[in-house]
Amino acid sequence: MILFYSDYLEGCHPSILNKLQETNLHQTPGYGEDDFCGQAKETIKNICEAPGADVHFLVGGTQTNMTVIAASLRPHQGVLCASSGHINVHETGAIEHSGHKVLPLPAKDGKVCAQDVCAALEAHYSDPSFEHTVQPGMLYISFPTELGTIYSKKELLEIKKVCSDWEIPLFIDGARLGYGLEAEGCDLLLKDIAQIADVFYIGGTKQGALFGEAVVICNEKLKTDFRYFIKQNGGMLAKGRLLGIQFDALMKEGLYFSIARDAVRKAQRISEAFRKKGYDFLVESPTNQIFPILPKEDEERLSSDFGFEEWQKIDADHIGVRFCTSWATTDEQVDALISAI
Repeated sequence: MILFYSDYLEGCHPSILNKLQETNLHQTPGYGEDDFCGQAKETIKNICEAPGADVHFLVGGTQTNMTVIAASLRPHQGVLCASSGHINVHETGAIEHSGHKVLPLPAKDGKVCAQDVCAALEAHYSDPSFEHTVQPGMLYISFPTELGTIYSKKELLEIKKVCSDWEIPLFIDGARLGYGLEAEGCDLLLKDIAQIADVFYIGGTKQGALFGEAVVICNEKLKTDFRYFIKQNGGMLAKGRLLGIQFDALMKEGLYFSIARDAVRKAQRISEAFRKKGYDFLVESPTNQIFPILPKEDEERLSSDFGFEEWQKIDADHIGVRFCTSWATTDEQVDALISAI
């Protein structure tokens, strides 16, 4: 059985494993206050061209989303998000558990637009009873989106302008950031994300690390007491150096981007194979996630040898599914799937 369920099915990239082995018996301070974390933070700031940013390492995506949002909002505020956004559909109410409501927005192919963000803010403040409802205090988007789609630089700048006009921070979930930046047609660089977002994170769990995410805070107002929030929300690792070692290995010499580029290439090979056979797609995704629509009998036939996720029922005879490649997906695995297709 060859698995295409997600991009965190394997352990970690060999360069990380080697570095962890080399440093295994080193003694360092805990909680990310070690030299490995310090070096990784400087590496990230340099690549982002954001020398004034704060960088923090957290253990996973859900803890990161919950911590960033909880640290940024006041008790009466909620977070705007695409209706299909990860925090709205796939985190077991973690944001609501922290005391903040997710405020869903209309989304097309997983993306929100500046006009709808503005309309939601206008609707709130034009309501005579606005003080009796949750105040929108932040906008959350993911890059790429839950459906593997990406924003253009123009779209992000338009969204950022709305957020700036209404004085709410823009938070970009980058759990799969590298896969988005390396997608064909992407006109953004990591430094652009750092210039546009008030806070974002560079995903490690889904991009070659054993675990961990790197939060980059660019807005001065969001920096205060952030480590308190990390600890309170269960995101602080006692053996913090394990996160620093991993991110330093990933970000040096472009490894983070090269392994993402390879995964995207392999996903698009699979996409093209489905396309040539006449299959339709739920959405056109240029990243490492693809969403073909399969007749039930084809889904059953493929699932005997390949693992993939059922995503959306179309009708009694068709279902939309997801195939996901990762840094560890081999050409041989892709060839086997293409042959079966």
